[in-house]
Amino acid sequence: MGTAKNFTDLIVWQKAHQFVLDVYEYTNKFPSSEVYVLTSQFRRAAISIAANIAEGFKKRSKKDKIRFYNISQGSSEECKYYVILSRDLNYGNNELLSSIAEEVSRLLDAFIYSIEKTI
Repeated sequence: MGTAKNFTDLIVWQKAHQFVLDVYEYTNKFPSSEVYVLTSQFRRAAISIAANIAEGFKKRSKKDKIRFYNISQGSSEECKYYVILSRDLNYGNNELLSSIAEEVSRLLDAFIYSIEKTI
């Protein structure tokens, strides 16, 4: 994190942003009856991951940073559920999306751990 000048330099944000783009592409194929339900919720949760990473980046205290990154973790878990739900509703193959969600979650865990360990 020490060398990042902007949140866009963070690998965790880059992966989270790609996840948002993939969620948009995936949810475009959902039935129109889901526009105001699952599609909207899934997209909002995905956006929240990347947006909270961005917001946390400029926070000065470790406590504030970790708080925003923890919100990202919660949104990541929410998205993992939506991946399961959309699969169970037979809305299409989402193995890649599931894999990316797991990767983002692991990166967030490692990122928070690294911040906690800094002086």
